[in-house]
Amino acid sequence: MRLYFVRHGKTEWNVEGRFQGAGGDSPLLEESKQDLKELGHYLADTDFDCVFSSDLTRARKTAQLIMEENHFPKQLIYTEALREWQLGNLEGQKIDIMSSIYPKQMDAFRNNLALFKGNQFNAETVYQTTKRVLDLVQCLKNKPFEKVLFVGHGANLTASIKTLLGFPPAQLRLDGGLTNASLTIVETEDFKHFNLITWNDTSYLDVPEDQVVYIR
Repeated sequence: MRLYFVRHGKTEWNVEGRFQGAGGDSPLLEESKQDLKELGHYLADTDFDCVFSSDLTRARKTAQLIMEENHFPKQLIYTEALREWQLGNLEGQKIDIMSSIYPKQMDAFRNNLALFKGNQFNAETVYQTTKRVLDLVQCLKNKPFEKVLFVGHGANLTASIKTLLGFPPAQLRLDGGLTNASLTIVETEDFKHFNLITWNDTSYLDVPEDQVVYIR
């Protein structure tokens, strides 16, 4: 089974450098909506068996824009399992200000999640936020599906995908985070071992229309 993961499009709070988390839900930027239409066009020939989206508005709108371009549109399934990392007292705060107040914890959140102490901020732990996604993926194990799309959020998906790939908490941010409107593809045959096919792909934004190779 191939699992396609998309981070939502860029929002106002992304530009302002604020933590959004599961409790914040800033609107998508207008220019980001066009990027998402291009991503939808890039995936237009992919016949997904199922499409899951976080129930937060920025992800819902992202999923809707992608499906509007798809030649085999599916009904969207909205789920709390794909919500962004619940960041407690950090949500809505400016990242640079929090970094100046809590330099070690903010560095851990960016670079070494094994050292991030979520309870300091009334936030989810690494285990809690990734388990939601891993449980959702595992529920597909006995389904006759070949391709499934998941639309979610940067911090949660980065940690969750790397956990699926077998990385320990200290290495979940080894390659940085996921870019807005990026595509990551993972493949599995037994739901025990997962292989990375594509990581953080936004190449569709840089290729002239007549040279795009569409994903199937």
